[in-house]
Amino acid sequence: MNKNTFLILLTACVGLYVVGSFMIPLMDIDAAQYASISREMLERNSFLQVFDLGKDYLDKPPMLFWLSALSMKIFGIQDWAYRLPSLLFLAVALFSTYQFAKLYYGITTARLATIMLACSQAFFLIAHDVRTDTMLVGWVMLSIYLLAYWSEQGDTNKSKNKFFFLAIMALAGGMMTKGPVAIVVPILAIAPHWISQKKWAYFYKPIYIPGILLLALLLFPMSWGLYQQYDLHPGKLINDRPIKSGLEFYYWTQSFGRYTGQNYYKEMGYFTFLLENMFWSFLPWIFVFLWALFSKGFAIIKTGFFNSSNELISFFGFVLTYLVLSRSQAQLPHYIFVVFPLAAILTASHWDQVLWNNRVFSKTLKAFWGFHLFIFSILIIAAYLIATLPFGRTHWVSLVIGILIFAFIIKQFFSNHSIGQKWFYISVSLMIGVNFFMNTHFYPNLLNYQWGNQLAQVAGSNHWDKDKLVLYKIPNSNAFHFYGKHVFKNVKDSLKLNQGDWVITDRVNDASLRKQFSNSIMHYSSVRFHVTMLSLPFLNPNTRVQETTPFEVVELIK
Repeated sequence: MNKNTFLILLTACVGLYVVGSFMIPLMDIDAAQYASISREMLERNSFLQVFDLGKDYLDKPPMLFWLSALSMKIFGIQDWAYRLPSLLFLAVALFSTYQFAKLYYGITTARLATIMLACSQAFFLIAHDVRTDTMLVGWVMLSIYLLAYWSEQGDTNKSKNKFFFLAIMALAGGMMTKGPVAIVVPILAIAPHWISQKKWAYFYKPIYIPGILLLALLLFPMSWGLYQQYDLHPGKLINDRPIKSGLEFYYWTQSFGRYTGQNYYKEMGYFTFLLENMFWSFLPWIFVFLWALFSKGFAIIKTGFFNSSNELISFFGFVLTYLVLSRSQAQLPHYIFVVFPLAAILTASHWDQVLWNNRVFSKTLKAFWGFHLFIFSILIIAAYLIATLPFGRTHWVSLVIGILIFAFIIKQFFSNHSIGQKWFYISVSLMIGVNFFMNTHFYPNLLNYQWGNQLAQVAGSNHWDKDKLVLYKIPNSNAFHFYGKHVFKNVKDSLKLNQGDWVITDRVNDASLRKQFSNSIMHYSSVRFHVTMLSLPFLNPNTRVQETTPFEVVELIK
């Protein structure tokens, strides 16, 4: 892959990230919640003590909120401004992946790995559905690259220690983004490589003492905020559980408590959960990745762990992290995204060695290629359905772009490129094509059924009094608080409602309210749907109405 092709493909992927950031509203729950917390942090001017809708918040560290609040202070309360810092950290992840792969494998593998990561389904998703993992993946991969580069420099290189201290800063940034996992993953990745290379001195270098002190110094502001908010006021309820110490919760319970049973969350705690979700999140590379992973493992066994002169960071970084995460009592699909850069490097190095210049079809390779052609066919059909069926036909300009991408795929299929090059370019083109329709057509239309963002727009356009709006027996929408630029009251007891309140409620609840407030006036009605719980009946326009829930805005008058 030449430099121009690499830059074109990378620009196309990053361009789609930006398009999604501007065109797709924030989704409930996590992305909209974190945006709402960031907006509230800016409004309160409270950067060390974190609040969510006026209540103490302890679930995630503050780095995402700090940077997003700063971005919104500069650019205004906009969803793209909330996403901007996280997008920059996706760029950091891509840069670090490129540099790491170049350090150990060369320019071709570096370019392949970067594009594989950039056009994986996970990256297209977390570029707009921004959670702490979007930022975490950048911090973690940067720290792994810097530690690897530092350890590969000879001891005679006196300037190399600056890379160690930069790595410490990245580790601190990661810990302030999602906790101790940000330091666990680099250790799991780097330590086995040092052991295999018999670099015993790297386990007790004097430089670690100032490194630990720097880490503690960087973590101090966040730790002090936790101490002030919780340790000085023990007994505050988080998830209906009293918290004795915010420091203990952050540094132990939230991460390691998932193994001891101390953590509140218990979901999807079985071994293969993360792997099962990789079959969609690491598309279109997942099957070649598994091939690469097992090939690397067999090579290590064959040559011997201590006899291997190859890079082992990507292999053990992925495998050991997976084993640790899979033992947790609470797992979500995006937890494994933190090591997707390592998965991309493993896949790219194998692709470069086995597929990139290969023009010979063995029976096994021919069957594998045929299987992927089947997957490609499914993706093409999916792109067509996304562009035409659930929400009507997309704009003609988008259809033209889709046709051009399809023509490029056909051209690649019949080109004189090697099988690995055809395979790669078709895969990348399909992922760009599918996510082009997702970001410009599917998600923007889907989010019209999320009540929070659509009602906030209506309220703003009609200049409704925000202080009068009250949520009553309707699922909370953080998108409503964010786009409404206000913390709205949420009432569960009808006795706490007053005449003159503008109540947002489902229609079934509205009927009971009209008995209590018989002269109430309806100002708005629409339907809502939990957009993260997609179903075939909802995607079918003919049966969608049966899947949605009517809701109304009613002014209470007795």
